[in-house]
Amino acid sequence: MLKMKKETAVGIFVIMGLLAVVYMSVKLGNVQLFSDKYYLVKANFSDISGLKANAPVQMFGVEIGFVSEVDLNQERGVAEVSMMLLKKVKLTDDAIAAVKTNGLIGDKYVKIIPGGLGEPVKPGDTLFDTQPAIDLEDLISKFAFGEV
Repeated sequence: MLKMKKETAVGIFVIMGLLAVVYMSVKLGNVQLFSDKYYLVKANFSDISGLKANAPVQMFGVEIGFVSEVDLNQERGVAEVSMMLLKKVKLTDDAIAAVKTNGLIGDKYVKIIPGGLGEPVKPGDTLFDTQPAIDLEDLISKFAFGEV
């Protein structure tokens, strides 16, 4: 009987440990399971240097979503960025998506500048007004060599 109690206690401990590992993997991996809080919006950029998946998407300095995927479209010569935005955020098709840097050498994020006169954006639509990332190294080299 004592052996059965120890085996049961060890089994419960192992199951709790596995559940904790699964929970932390989902939380730290930013996995969205069974969630319909977001909708997909795409944007095409000529340059997204340094922008990665899971980068934040902000509007008015408030985080409203994240970059879900970054892909290359060689036929059109653009970088396609897929973003998951909160459903409570309503955009119009004249909104502007810009790749910005957080700080001088910080991480990249997407800044949405809302429009107001266009048609509402539906899930899966593409924002056409975009501003590419500013390459600080190129800008500094132009300044250093007197090209600016």
